[in-house]
Amino acid sequence: MAGKGAVGPIAVIGDVMVDRYIVGSVSRISPEAPVPVLVHGAERIVPGGAANVAANAAALGAQVILVGLTGADPEAEALKDALAAYPGIDLSSLVADGGRPTITKTRVMSGRQQIVRIDAEILTPPAEDTVARLVATVEEALGRSSVVVLSDYAKGVLSDVVIGAAIAAAQAKSVPVIVDPKRRTFEAYRGATLVTPNRLELAAATGLPDTTDAEAALAAEAASRQFGGDVLVTRAEKGMTLWRRNGQVLHVPAQAREVFDVSGAGDTALAALAVSLASGHTLETSVHFANAAAAVAVGKIGTAVVTRAELNAALDASVPEGAQPGALVDRARAAAVIAGWQAAGARVVFTNGCFDLVHPGHVSILEAAAREGDRLVVALNTDTSVQRLKGPTRPVQDEAARARVIGALRCVDLVVLFEEDTPLEIITTLGPDVLVKGADYREDEVVGGDVVKARGGRVALIPLVEGRSTSALVAKAKG
Repeated sequence: MAGKGAVGPIAVIGDVMVDRYIVGSVSRISPEAPVPVLVHGAERIVPGGAANVAANAAALGAQVILVGLTGADPEAEALKDALAAYPGIDLSSLVADGGRPTITKTRVMSGRQQIVRIDAEILTPPAEDTVARLVATVEEALGRSSVVVLSDYAKGVLSDVVIGAAIAAAQAKSVPVIVDPKRRTFEAYRGATLVTPNRLELAAATGLPDTTDAEAALAAEAASRQFGGDVLVTRAEKGMTLWRRNGQVLHVPAQAREVFDVSGAGDTALAALAVSLASGHTLETSVHFANAAAAVAVGKIGTAVVTRAELNAALDASVPEGAQPGALVDRARAAAVIAGWQAAGARVVFTNGCFDLVHPGHVSILEAAAREGDRLVVALNTDTSVQRLKGPTRPVQDEAARARVIGALRCVDLVVLFEEDTPLEIITTLGPDVLVKGADYREDEVVGGDVVKARGGRVALIPLVEGRSTSALVAKAKG
């Protein structure tokens, strides 16, 4: 992802697995027993569990350090071969234990229908020397990471000792820790930044319902008291609810999409959340980003990896009013859409203004701004902001009308409003790659320019069209 700077390395720690799919067709019942006869068609192996989180994060552009436990068996080699498709994953931190098998889930499929699942695993705790190697590996990986993900599938890797070591090492370096939990309650994750239970895990941990948004917020608050951090509840068709320790609550509705398979959708959302945070985006923006990623994942068969291009398309589609270019969106949605564009490699250009009566000078600047990158976002001062800047007789057109006109221009991809006198706060939130202003400013005078350049972006100054101004048009109309 661009815009907020390069994605810092992400440490994914947890239960790695092999997901094997045996696919064929069924047309008859066995004469030996009342079971279907599958005619073998194909077989594929994909990363599962924490390895799927790592694959999704790498597919979204992150560098990943994967810490987990494998056997010394052919399945471990198969897992490494599957992960080799994602060159951003460092496999040197995988710990091998010859006394345990690599966890493998084999799903037998007839078309899209799963017939049976066969699990190969040992659920007894690893030996003390293996735990010691895991702890040492975790501490080394934490020294190279900007975000830590604990992907707990209750298969033995994330013991109390390993969890404690990971959180302690992260706290020592002020690195955020995201936990996908599998414990009955969440006390073991004390010190984590964010825990991401699904609705069943939340209900089990708190004994509280989450049928409504209000109930979900109350249950999330109760869960937070168990470990002390923020809580993001994934609620299937109800979307996501983020409860923060500062009392703020964000409800993000699920995106309408045909559901084929929920396998691994939580892993995809977790990875997208981590990648967005590692890129410097806010937690609220990252939740929108993760929600869009989950929507793509459930539309796929089996354990799925979502690519940057797929997520970019999904975020485009999440813009209201039919996803037309130039739509007016709120600040949080704009940040999530921009994050998706940047994840797909697009350079996002930002400019701002009142744009009260749009004239050729405005159009010329916006067209030139669009040529500075791949996507153009225009931030409009709200009506109250314009009045403070221009006086009580302005704006001539209200903010809805101005947004509609600006959004109708072919070069504009997104419109957002800001209430403040300067665009500094919204520039900081959105994290564009290019900041455009008229050439009547010097570069060091452009508000937000230092913020954009500090993240690897640049400021572009566009020549003005002489003799064109809204104030002149208003004066002429009055005359």
